[in-house]
Amino acid sequence: MTVDDTGSGEGADAADSGEDPLALRLEGLILGAERRYTPFQAARSAGVSMELASRFWRAMGFADIGQAKALTEADVLALRRLAGLVEAGLLSEAMAVQVARSTGQTTARLAEWQMDSFLEGLTEPPEPGMTRTEVTYPIVELLLPELEEFLVYVWRRQLAASAGRVVQSADDEEMVDRRLAVGFADLVGFTRLTRRMEEEELGELVEAFETTAADLVAARGGRLIKTLGDEVLYAADDAGTAADIALRLVETMAHDETMPELRVGMAFGTVTTRMGDVFGTTVNLASRLTSIAPRDAVLVDSAFAEELIRSGEAPASEAEAAEAVATAEKEGEEPPTYRFALQPMWQRPVRGLGVVEPWLLTRREAPPATP
Repeated sequence: MTVDDTGSGEGADAADSGEDPLALRLEGLILGAERRYTPFQAARSAGVSMELASRFWRAMGFADIGQAKALTEADVLALRRLAGLVEAGLLSEAMAVQVARSTGQTTARLAEWQMDSFLEGLTEPPEPGMTRTEVTYPIVELLLPELEEFLVYVWRRQLAASAGRVVQSADDEEMVDRRLAVGFADLVGFTRLTRRMEEEELGELVEAFETTAADLVAARGGRLIKTLGDEVLYAADDAGTAADIALRLVETMAHDETMPELRVGMAFGTVTTRMGDVFGTTVNLASRLTSIAPRDAVLVDSAFAEELIRSGEAPASEAEAAEAVATAEKEGEEPPTYRFALQPMWQRPVRGLGVVEPWLLTRREAPPATP
């Protein structure tokens, strides 16, 4: 089967499909190419089976389009590149599908945000009678190359940071199964707020929470894994960093009268990383601790507490802290300084995880004075 080039351009495509000609022009501008191929023709031109092409297409998050002529030369090139990585033995077929899926999921959210939030604010019709699409086209034409360059820049920066963490791992197993501190921060009473607030107000609150949390996590050396509206999930390589982030989140939100109260649960242990997400018992435990944490407070599991004690960032008890200070002063040495304090809470059963021993984490401004 050969590629059908008998169409008369975008106008004919729009007339045949019933699509808005301006929408097609916008698509052509963004994609940088006209529609030329059906899925079958694209797969054949790329030298891959229709089955594999469909797997890649769906993995990227796109709906089945039958045999409509909707694909471009760029779609063919993308298929050819993925298939080439598999043929060269650099990626397995399953891994290539994962690459397509992770890239599609990440960029889909970015694209939705840019169109719903960023471009929406820039495309208010300046004159009566103009449609949003008519205004959007020249705006996109101006912004597209700059946004594309910025996207590649951020991706390279993130890739470099991730590669640095991988090469610093102790062994190969840590590249996938790593020991991390994982934390959930959850807005208290969010469901009740959804019943009382207007949609626009609710959206602004969620955006403010996500922005504040994302900025704080990044600034303090953690990694934001994902946001879930009223909840954020983050990770850090060490317990001290994660503890500082948790307490700063609580403190920051407490000083904002527009924000609900916050509760945080954290756990430390082996975590499986996959497609930018984290999984495993440690993550589940952090989530459960969040659900039982008091308002404006942070709960951690025993492994997290032990890690803080081992690293010297928290004393095992106030009595031990006082003894350490007294010993240091007696020997003419600098007394130890602890960043955090830990208070054991009542052990309790947690669904699916058995009995756990939560610890209340607080900030410790100064060591206790000696008697």
